[in-house]
Amino acid sequence: MAHTSKIILCPPEHRREALLHLAKSQSSKGQKALTEALKPMLKEPETAWQSLWVSLDKGRINGVVWVQRLPQNMAQLWLPNAQGDHISALIETARHWVMQQRLTLCHIELAPEAIHQQAQLIAHGMQPLVSLRCLKADVGQRFPAAAPFTQLHWAPWDRLTAAQEHALMAAVGQDSLDCRGLRDILSINDLLAGFYAQDSHAPVHWHALYVDESPSPIGALLLAPRSEINRWELMLMGLVPEWRRRGLGGHILNHALALAQQAGALELLLSVDHENLPAFNLYRHAGFSEYAQQYVMAWQG
Repeated sequence: MAHTSKIILCPPEHRREALLHLAKSQSSKGQKALTEALKPMLKEPETAWQSLWVSLDKGRINGVVWVQRLPQNMAQLWLPNAQGDHISALIETARHWVMQQRLTLCHIELAPEAIHQQAQLIAHGMQPLVSLRCLKADVGQRFPAAAPFTQLHWAPWDRLTAAQEHALMAAVGQDSLDCRGLRDILSINDLLAGFYAQDSHAPVHWHALYVDESPSPIGALLLAPRSEINRWELMLMGLVPEWRRRGLGGHILNHALALAQQAGALELLLSVDHENLPAFNLYRHAGFSEYAQQYVMAWQG
């Protein structure tokens, strides 16, 4: 039977009801993330809500979809974990808008068990982008690393010039096994903007790694406090190619754990690509355990 729901831009007077409807169907983690995503919207003009749609059945909301605009012409898709023709119509409305706006990328994060959602999204042209393992460790853990063969020292990220920041991110990402699908699509500026968007304090907890014999940084460590859950997140750590496979990864990880511990966090969280087995093995040997998996899918606009 054809669906009878009507898809419309959400009227301002129904916005609160629509967002509550959207939040109800999220996981507890998804609800927290949605809450954080909505906070900046409180200061935005009405025109910022031109990507929130509802489906109405006999005048009542029975489905919601929101395309959250992000920096650098990117976006995140929020939709309920539900099925039906009205949800399919909402997804198609969002897809059409993303293409019309020529967004670089619009992504959604899904749990592995959201099989029906994955199938729905694939049917509307969304492609799998990356599969992630979500890991955590007590901040008291330390990697049993040997003494470094060279003198290491850290510098605050904001001491880097824009050119140095760009060059370091490009070098750290070269031949990386993490999120290759994303790196093929996004520029270095896009990737940096994404990291900045994930941490309102950035780059306060970002660091560049130096060795005495190198005038340029050889590594990066990007951390973000998640104070609402008393945790810290390791968003990125890496070395430039010529300094890899020298046993320095453990020292970077230990520095991250020590900083999180000094700040009073209980655990350090991170995500690693399923294909990045060397990094996964490093984290596992350092005492990290897997607590969830996550799939990222996207439209390229």
